[in-house]
Amino acid sequence: MQRRRFIKSIAACTLLQNSYSTSFAQESYPSRSVKVIIPFSPGSGTDVAGRIALEQLSSLMGQTFVIENKAGAGGSIGSSIIAKSDPNGYSLLINGAGHSAAPAMIPKLNYDPATDFSGIAMLGSVPNILIVSPLLGIKTIHQLVEKGRSSHLTYASAGIGSATHLAAERFRLSASIKGTHIPFKGGPEATSEVMSGRIDFACMAVASTISLINEGKLLPLAVSSPTRSSLLPNVPTTLESGLKDSDYTFWIGMFAPQKTPRSIIDKLHLGLNKSLLSTAVIERMRTQGLEPMPLSPYEIDSLIRKEVLIYKELVKLIGMKSD
Repeated sequence: MQRRRFIKSIAACTLLQNSYSTSFAQESYPSRSVKVIIPFSPGSGTDVAGRIALEQLSSLMGQTFVIENKAGAGGSIGSSIIAKSDPNGYSLLINGAGHSAAPAMIPKLNYDPATDFSGIAMLGSVPNILIVSPLLGIKTIHQLVEKGRSSHLTYASAGIGSATHLAAERFRLSASIKGTHIPFKGGPEATSEVMSGRIDFACMAVASTISLINEGKLLPLAVSSPTRSSLLPNVPTTLESGLKDSDYTFWIGMFAPQKTPRSIIDKLHLGLNKSLLSTAVIERMRTQGLEPMPLSPYEIDSLIRKEVLIYKELVKLIGMKSD
């Protein structure tokens, strides 16, 4: 169903492109290389996905999309640069779901994700998997919820405010269970502690846990995304399991500064989505655990506005203090 929707969105964009005026059709954008900031370190999930997509996009559009990694402050340093760049299509941003969580996490943020950017396209979403150790003796998400309502659980994450933390909190609040959050410097350390049974559960990215799951060292109880993961088709979602508002979608998307001409936004949207339909790109994205997330630019803008409010409320509910 997702793939059919993806293809339909491409068709719609093709019609849109054909409707452009003759003057725009003759425009040579991009006529030079395009800077794309990824506000995380090389080798991160967002960075790897961005490089896969932009390699194909560069070939398709005949110009180089040059990646600059500007890591720091949860992605806000690089994002701030693009927010203040000229809206001419030559300075773009690839960011993850933390983009819309930034206002809740960083009180003195000097840009607004909901008003200072225009969405272009989604590269995809990465399901987080609710995992436990087989040593825990828990087989289903309902058994974990029952244990959490009768005793105090511990849950690990790759750091305060990370996707793994927010996904776990969404689950915990929906399930009405208490627990102690134990943050680590990264996902491998958190996963290792869950695998040993020293910590009860975590919500980690499917790509980083799938090998351990296949080896029987971790047990997947549920997927935090709204739909099941193609890598774990037999694992239900938290929503399927009856936990309302427990879903957490970690997406990776491309953005431009607000006021970028709509013609450029649409051209990039069409080009990026065509790139994502390449067989080679589909396979490489799949190895990263990415699922198609076909949204129009307008749908992306709407999603960001909605998520900004959701994360502000979530931070209040869990009593998380921002730096």
